[in-house]
Amino acid sequence: MNRGRWLARRSGVNSLKHSNPGRGQQALRLASSRSSLLKGGRRRISIHRLLHGASLPVLARAPPPTIFSSPYSYPSPPPLPAEDKMGEDCCPIQLIDRDGEFNLVGVEHFVKTVKLPECGLSYAVVSILGPQSGGKSTLLNHLFGTNFREMDAFRGRSQTTKGIWLARCADIQPCTIVMDLEGTDGRERGEDDTTFEKQSALFALAVSDIVLINIWCHDIGREQAANKPLLKTVFQAMMRLFSPRKTALLFVIRDITKTPLEKLEPILREDIQKIWDNVPKPQAHEETSLDEYFNVHVVALSSYEEKEEQFKEQVTNLRQRFCHSIAPGGLAGDRRGVVPASGFSFSAQQIWKVIKENRDLDLPAHKVMVATVRCEEIANEKIAHMAADEEWLQLEEAAHDDIVPGFGKKLSVILYKCLSGYDMETIYFDESVRALKRQQLETKLLELVHPAYQSMLGHIRTRTLDEFKEALEKALEKGEGFAVAARDCTQSFILKFDKGCEDAAIEQARWNPSKFRDKFLRDIDTYVASVRAAKLSELTTLYEGQLSRALSEPVESLLESAGDDTWPAIRKLLQRETNSAISEFSFALSAFDLEQEAVDKMLIKLEEHARSVVESKAKEEAGRVLIRMKDRFSTLFSHDADSMPRVWTGKEDIKAITKTARCASMKLMSVMSAIRLDDENDKIENTLSLALMDTAKRVATSRSTESSDPLASSSWEEVPSMKTLITPVQCKSLWRQFNVETEYTVTQAISAQESHKRNNSMLPPAWAIVAILVLGFNEFMTLLRNPLYLFTIFVIFLVGKALWVQLDISGEFSNGALPGLLSVSTKLLPTVINILRRLVDEGQRAAAAEPNRNKELDFNDSRNGIHSDSLSTASSNLTLQEGVIECSSSQRQSCD
Repeated sequence: MNRGRWLARRSGVNSLKHSNPGRGQQALRLASSRSSLLKGGRRRISIHRLLHGASLPVLARAPPPTIFSSPYSYPSPPPLPAEDKMGEDCCPIQLIDRDGEFNLVGVEHFVKTVKLPECGLSYAVVSILGPQSGGKSTLLNHLFGTNFREMDAFRGRSQTTKGIWLARCADIQPCTIVMDLEGTDGRERGEDDTTFEKQSALFALAVSDIVLINIWCHDIGREQAANKPLLKTVFQAMMRLFSPRKTALLFVIRDITKTPLEKLEPILREDIQKIWDNVPKPQAHEETSLDEYFNVHVVALSSYEEKEEQFKEQVTNLRQRFCHSIAPGGLAGDRRGVVPASGFSFSAQQIWKVIKENRDLDLPAHKVMVATVRCEEIANEKIAHMAADEEWLQLEEAAHDDIVPGFGKKLSVILYKCLSGYDMETIYFDESVRALKRQQLETKLLELVHPAYQSMLGHIRTRTLDEFKEALEKALEKGEGFAVAARDCTQSFILKFDKGCEDAAIEQARWNPSKFRDKFLRDIDTYVASVRAAKLSELTTLYEGQLSRALSEPVESLLESAGDDTWPAIRKLLQRETNSAISEFSFALSAFDLEQEAVDKMLIKLEEHARSVVESKAKEEAGRVLIRMKDRFSTLFSHDADSMPRVWTGKEDIKAITKTARCASMKLMSVMSAIRLDDENDKIENTLSLALMDTAKRVATSRSTESSDPLASSSWEEVPSMKTLITPVQCKSLWRQFNVETEYTVTQAISAQESHKRNNSMLPPAWAIVAILVLGFNEFMTLLRNPLYLFTIFVIFLVGKALWVQLDISGEFSNGALPGLLSVSTKLLPTVINILRRLVDEGQRAAAAEPNRNKELDFNDSRNGIHSDSLSTASSNLTLQEGVIECSSSQRQSCD
């Protein structure tokens, strides 16, 4: 069903169809054809013109009614509208049908159409009571410009208004809503069916500010015809309102006769008072007067049918009283129990529900209930609007991604708009309920934005921590002291974090960012501690490395040349380097602002590291002690005091040299046997000397003391095991191995000495020399007498000497006779040929140089003297070659 058909049905078309089917069908067609104009609520259609088949003008949305600073300040009342505008924009709807069903959809549409929620408390509700067919609808239409259906007198007198109808009064300020109630005492319901009459009367009293009671003038003074049952019903209904507001009862006397109103009014008031006095009341209200419940007013109107112009004039005057009706002194001046306009539909529905269920109607409780429901609805609307607000969604997304500058202010503005809207819409509801619901709304809104706030603080904490790390690193790179840099950076970035939290703070919330601040401080402390530990570790490693470099090689050198002053020198070196490193390390640690206890521990650790370097190097050298012993033995055994290599000529005391070298090696082993950094004396050297070197003394001592081997132990006396590098048993084993490996060197030296002696013993014995002189005297004289023999022997000597040198006869025969003969026989012929070739070359070189030499002699005869011949030149060359050969032989022997 389209919107136009629905609106037409809700607006009274159904009623119109019963009275005039043709016009009803026409209205439905027009409403259907104009439904597009009503979509989205952008334009409004006059129901009055729709029902009368008039053309459908496009009406612009009316501006919202002005809410004055004072609800009682209104402009002057306008004149009564013309008949052709009667009912324009009054939007009549059936609020409650004749079966008692409440038209919730219709009333909500009515409220939206007339923009009732925008009125706040600046509105009034007027209802009319009276007997059936008494002209109530006619009076309302002329008085308020409504369009209620009127009775057609030409079709008979019957029930026209069924149930309760609702419409807006035209051109009256404040906004006035009028209810046209079904007439009482109608034949359609009968005498016994008065339930709806009582219910509708009670509903009118509970909802209305002004109740019009329509009475015919000629019925005043009568018992039944004067509507006394109706007044009794009204007063009985009023008794069910335990805490009612004061309602204005305006008695309208219709078709006034010649009897003056001044005569009729006292009679009417007297009858009203009697009815009030006779109505049963609760015990608490037995003495309550009528004035405490009602403001009674009486007006009179001429006959509409007989004096229409006069009737309209009187109605116009009466209309003036409804302008400013809610102002002090107005018809509806008592506003104690008024419900805000935005809660009118809900309040009316709940009141009718309570009335139908025949329950007691407590208006104050009902007011609280209406305020509770409406405030909660408005709060939910604000929450939904906030959740869908584009500005908030963009801010939330940005807050989850990164820091948003001015986050707190932006969000505070959004929340302020939401809460201000709630305050504006609920300003007229019960204050306690409004405040409670506002608090709940604020709580829910803060719950909605709290994740974004937490994300913002998380981003602030993360970014500030990253910037702190970067700033601290730069400060340390510039050379600032660690403690100063850490303290300055910490203070600076804590302030920066606090400013960031202030920027993210929301005015409506009292959230404490202490948890994030504590987490930020813990993160800073953790990072500072980690950087401090890293820097201290680097510093410690630096000075430990310096100590290692300063101690390692010098200690190794001292241990390599182990002697009596080795360990004192090591202790002195250790103390000097350690003190220097500790002094520098202490100064470097002062920049970290550490506790003295921590500084002392680190200094002790550095000192222990220095000792550990020395001990480690000592253990390392102790592992190579056998190599060091052999090197020392070889050095001392093979070199003399001037560090020159020894030549074993037979004059050296090999035994003494061997003993000296072994004593030095034993000294090295004794030095390497234990760590002596505490300047404590021990007997390791004496024990080793007694056990390894002084054999005779050791045997005598062992016999006298009848003791066992002093080296048969795994520890030294007065030396702790942790300072022992080489145990006695290990020393004994090392010494045995050392002797075995150096014995070959000693044997080689002895063999070289004996070989040298043999090679240098070339002269025969003395008796042989005497025999040779005696027996070879004749041959010796022969040689002296014949120089040619002597020259031949000399040449043979030179050639033999050359062969001796070239063949290295002594060297070849040093390895044995047979190997020497084989080697000499192999090299003899090539050596002889080589010597002859040299002689030939020398002769040819002399012959070639002779002519040139003669020329030089002729030219330089006066300066050079007599020259030798070619033979003497060859002889001198041979002599020179012999000298060279002899020199070469002597050098080789000396090297051997």
